[in-house]
Amino acid sequence: MLTQSLAGLPAFLSYFAAAIGLFALFLFAYILITPYREIALIREGNAAAAASLSGAILGFVLPLASAIAHSAGLLDMAVWGLTALIIQLLVYLAARLLLPDLACDIPAGKVAIGGFLGALSLAVGILNAACMTY
Repeated sequence: MLTQSLAGLPAFLSYFAAAIGLFALFLFAYILITPYREIALIREGNAAAAASLSGAILGFVLPLASAIAHSAGLLDMAVWGLTALIIQLLVYLAARLLLPDLACDIPAGKVAIGGFLGALSLAVGILNAACMTY
């Protein structure tokens, strides 16, 4: 029984490692394209930065989870994971167009802006995940 349960362990480990790699790549890319330093702001207690980064993380991880669940293989999952990554980066760039003062508002701790950006990222991530089921 234990042998049967452990038969899927190599696949689990490969998908999990790939997902963590994509997650790290997303965080690196997201933090790179934003003009402020989210982690430093969060350490200082900036709720706007925490809300916006949390929404972006969830907006990426939801479609990544969908890609894992629905992929035909590891490469397929990686392609859809990279697609989710690109879409989330585009959400941030679109938000910058919609909210021209965003680069100043997040460091200033404007929670409404951070919450909106987080919700926008999450909403697009949910749509992205749903589209990956077909």
